[in-house]
Amino acid sequence: MLAERDLTRLPDDLGPTDGVLVVDVAHNRLTQLPTALGRFADAQVLYLGDNRFTGVPDVVRQLGSLVYLSVAENEIAALPDWIGELERLMELRVQHNHLTQLPPSIGRLRALRELHLRGNAIRHLPIEIRHLRELRVLDLRANGATCLPETLLELPRLDKLDLRWNPMPELPPVAAALRERGCFVLWP
Repeated sequence: MLAERDLTRLPDDLGPTDGVLVVDVAHNRLTQLPTALGRFADAQVLYLGDNRFTGVPDVVRQLGSLVYLSVAENEIAALPDWIGELERLMELRVQHNHLTQLPPSIGRLRALRELHLRGNAIRHLPIEIRHLRELRVLDLRANGATCLPETLLELPRLDKLDLRWNPMPELPPVAAALRERGCFVLWP
């Protein structure tokens, strides 16, 4: 759509929105999004990666049909509490930002299958992560994590847990238990 154009802002009129399933404005220099983006009610995929956002733009909250959201490679310090309202989300990519924690509302993303957190500063996961019963991939590479919550054992579909490049002197017992039940655990 408007990806890789070195844009610093998007036009207020984004054209017809009916039937648009993919909105791609990645690889620009955006710091905000126009409110008109909220009219893309049918959008299922939103690429906002590699821009200059310091937070997830509020207009994303209006896109309740999203199944894929990428805000990777920005300058985001915190996910908004409303992120849990995106209940259809199946994949969330927030790698290479400045996150130090996840909001408890992350547990409301009941359809989430992949959560990519690589390259942040998340040391602990919230207990609410146990509600992500469909989660299959959890990428925690390079976060400074020193421990894992036992609630990860409550994720019946977790297939892959990537713990590389974290300061864990040994494989955490939770990860060892996940590995024993068949989860592919990458460490170190």
